[in-house]
Amino acid sequence: MHIAQHGASQVVCQVLAGTNLTHALSAALSSAPKGAASVLTTQQRGALQDLSYGTLRFYGQLVRVLDQLLHKPVQDKQLRCLLLVALYQLQHTKAAPHTIVDHAVQVARQHNVAAGGLANAVLRNFLRAREKLLEVASANEEGRYSYPQWWIAAVQAQYGPASEAILMAGNRHPPMTLRVNCRRTSPTEYLALLAQHGIQASPIGSDGVILERPLPVSKLPGFFDGLASVQDAGAQCAAHLLDAKDGMRVLDACAAPGGKSAHLLELAQIDLLALDKNVQRLGLIDENLQRLQLHAHLMSGDAAQPTDWWNGKPFHRILADVPCSASGVVRRHPDIKWLRRPGDINEFAQQQLTILRALWQLLERDGKLLYATCSIFERENQQVIDKFLAEHVDGRQLPLSAPNLNRGQISPDDQHDGFFYALLQKHA
Repeated sequence: MHIAQHGASQVVCQVLAGTNLTHALSAALSSAPKGAASVLTTQQRGALQDLSYGTLRFYGQLVRVLDQLLHKPVQDKQLRCLLLVALYQLQHTKAAPHTIVDHAVQVARQHNVAAGGLANAVLRNFLRAREKLLEVASANEEGRYSYPQWWIAAVQAQYGPASEAILMAGNRHPPMTLRVNCRRTSPTEYLALLAQHGIQASPIGSDGVILERPLPVSKLPGFFDGLASVQDAGAQCAAHLLDAKDGMRVLDACAAPGGKSAHLLELAQIDLLALDKNVQRLGLIDENLQRLQLHAHLMSGDAAQPTDWWNGKPFHRILADVPCSASGVVRRHPDIKWLRRPGDINEFAQQQLTILRALWQLLERDGKLLYATCSIFERENQQVIDKFLAEHVDGRQLPLSAPNLNRGQISPDDQHDGFFYALLQKHA
């Protein structure tokens, strides 16, 4: 356990300094702490990941508990993060409290003996006064919801009475949802196949199944044969809403890692161009399509600069899954809550509008463009669409019909993440 604590404290420290969680965790998983085996065991890797994610998920609560327990600030950032990781374990995991404390003390003593004593005192005091400490922490909204105050205020202003449910949903473990490849099988058949392997699941949406418990993809029957892909239920709406038909020329403008591209190809025989700025991420699309036995044209290019890559042939359908705050997927990426800044939302909105303007030129008359984000903030969503339509008299927003879709917004809950969709049609 102490190896996982040590690694997680390093990861959390790096994230709070501005590093992306995926990058920080990848580096930690590829190296072992001093004195440990050169390669982490599967159990150690799983524990390190859980502690990193969990501590960041509940960082707002944990930091307010820790500040109550300290007589003066801890200058050593690594030690402070270790204490946060241990507090997360004591409050949110089922590990034995004495084991958590003992291992945290061992890790702290790698700094110095005094640090071990401090860790011991802080964690044991938490166990003694847990209820009061948590009560005081929850009196503050950041402590109660574990988001920055600006984020909480934005959600409350937009969603009113529903804001608490949305904030709390972002702190729960996400479900593992699969998209069944309808070219190879059906959800009913795949559910039966899962049942044969002792895996409990239930249908969701048109093409999805949601697992009762997450599993490594290596344990999913038929996964490597292309029978299914991992994709959130909210993300599975995109391909259906775009309504691409056989023979159409379709552009997926910000395609990586390729889940929506693959879904489009599963639903219709289309001529698909999958575009992405990041050459390395194009490789992920290629891997996905090969596994699913699907084909698309892959190209590296900036959706905001089509003159650099477009051949002049208009598209019948365009999917613009634009860069955004990712505020709808924070339970999968809890670092986002602490890395985003209030000004980022307006910057994303401007970038999104630029992409939308550029792609509109590529759409043929009567063609449709689906604007998509994984954001819950209207400044990146309907407000961008309203501004765009005010500039473009040849565009109109079409009504959408999908489960849990409220004026284009899907709010995060136990079954899916948060997304926004707007379907635009170009007319003469």
